[in-house]
Amino acid sequence: MMTDLLLGQVIRYAGDPFTDGPSAVQVVTQGAIAIEAGRIAAMGEATDLRTRFPQARIHDHGTHLISPGFIDAHVHYPQTAIIASWGKRLIDWLNTYTFPEEMRFADPAYAEAIANRYLDLVLARGTTTVCSYATIHPTSVDAIFTAAQARGMRLFAGKTCMDRNAPEGLLDTAQSAYDDSKRLLEKWHGKDRLSYVITPRFSPTSTPEQLAALGTLWREYPDCLMQTHLSEQTDEIAWVQSLSPQSRDYLDTYEAQGLLREGALYGHAIHLTDREKARLIEAGASLAHCPTSNTFIGSGLFDMSLAQHLRVGLATDTGGGSSFSMLRTMAAAYEVAQLRGQSLHPSQLWWLATQGSARALRAEDKIGNLAPGMEADIVVIDLGSTPAIEQATRRAEDLWQQLFPTIMMGDDRAVAEVWVAGSRVTP
Repeated sequence: MMTDLLLGQVIRYAGDPFTDGPSAVQVVTQGAIAIEAGRIAAMGEATDLRTRFPQARIHDHGTHLISPGFIDAHVHYPQTAIIASWGKRLIDWLNTYTFPEEMRFADPAYAEAIANRYLDLVLARGTTTVCSYATIHPTSVDAIFTAAQARGMRLFAGKTCMDRNAPEGLLDTAQSAYDDSKRLLEKWHGKDRLSYVITPRFSPTSTPEQLAALGTLWREYPDCLMQTHLSEQTDEIAWVQSLSPQSRDYLDTYEAQGLLREGALYGHAIHLTDREKARLIEAGASLAHCPTSNTFIGSGLFDMSLAQHLRVGLATDTGGGSSFSMLRTMAAAYEVAQLRGQSLHPSQLWWLATQGSARALRAEDKIGNLAPGMEADIVVIDLGSTPAIEQATRRAEDLWQQLFPTIMMGDDRAVAEVWVAGSRVTP
């Protein structure tokens, strides 16, 4: 069996920096990881692993950082072509940009082209796993899973379900949402590295009957995730209240239909009531923090203190988010937290983009860390990728001071190499 040995500064997690402090994130400065058959065979000191694997192919990255690949916990791959469209709030954004673009995914060729373009864009930026919404069209689900399968990626995705408050060409029904989702789930879930996610877009575009049908499906396939949106903007919350006056709050529109438990992943979750916070914690749900999206369309500032009690992952929210890069998303998360008087340590930011997102997706036993037995999804980061970053790095007294300029100013130039399932895919 051929072994690949990557040498450099290796980052690994021995705990959660939000609860255990920065020391939970460890770095072996002259470290190495050995890769065999798509998985990490060993991790430790470079000298030890060189001796242990004398016939290995050596990939010497010097002082570059060897990290788990980035994991994007909430994206809309069909919005790839409309990213950075000008100036709308959520509801206007949907009507002006999102829904017209998603109509185009009735064409399988268009869906295939965008799926391939999207995955190529994120892989070039060091993202090795995403959790994506598709459109209502089953072909859009087939397109993203087929593209991911061809690249050997671990990917989570599902058909977006809507049966009200959307254009006629984007509406399904409670029954067709159930039937299509079940058929796609049985086709893709657990195949290679693919996972199906039950996906109502959000309460305003799904009747209680459709949410209940998807709740029934989730009970039938409890090992799947369920993803949707929650409390992104104040006018959205008011809309939900007008549509569901019987509900105690926004979360209750899901809870009442069987869509709240472990494995539930809610995007945004900015304007939560005390009851909603308590129920999310009690249920063991996950949140996806989407900072570039929240600032770009003026949604609000996420409360990162929730990460002490809930599984919180980091997400670009393409295309409401304004970047495909998880480095840019980490920088935005830092800035959002600063505006709330919360100072995030670099170890916490890196955790959110890797192990935090893996935990939010209930996949921390497979991805998001560098440890024996884990799937070998890796990004190698150049800590001096531009003159501005390099001069800041030279002044650093520890790894976190080295890494922070890349978090705040880094882009795809910082991504020296990407590995997916033990195979190098870039450059």
